Amino acid sequence: MRKIDPQGFIGQQAWQALHIDTIEGATVRLHWTDRPYRWHVNDGAEVFVPLDGSVTMRYRRNGQEHALLLNPGDICHAEVGDEHVAEPHGAVRILVIEKAGSV
Repeated sequence: MRKIDPQGFIGQQAWQALHIDTIEGATVRLHWTDRPYRWHVNDGAEVFVPLDGSVTMRYRRNGQEHALLLNPGDICHAEVGDEHVAEPHGAVRILVIEKAGSV
């Protein structure tokens, strides 16, 4: 049993992750970032939860770009094939659960 204090985790580079566990083929990681990721498509579903700070999750559907503002505690579920990019508003910590080895 262990307690993880998200506020105590500060990455040395954008999107650095603290690996928490791998559960039945899915990784659970705490990410720290202050920069956007890149547009990408996961090969599995992804659950994305900002723990502090806010993030704009941009995604493309049918050739059109959309955006969701995610605040602490909001849950974003990206399905297989969803093209998306996360853009933080300052430094944020994000809990990400996704297929092990996913981008």
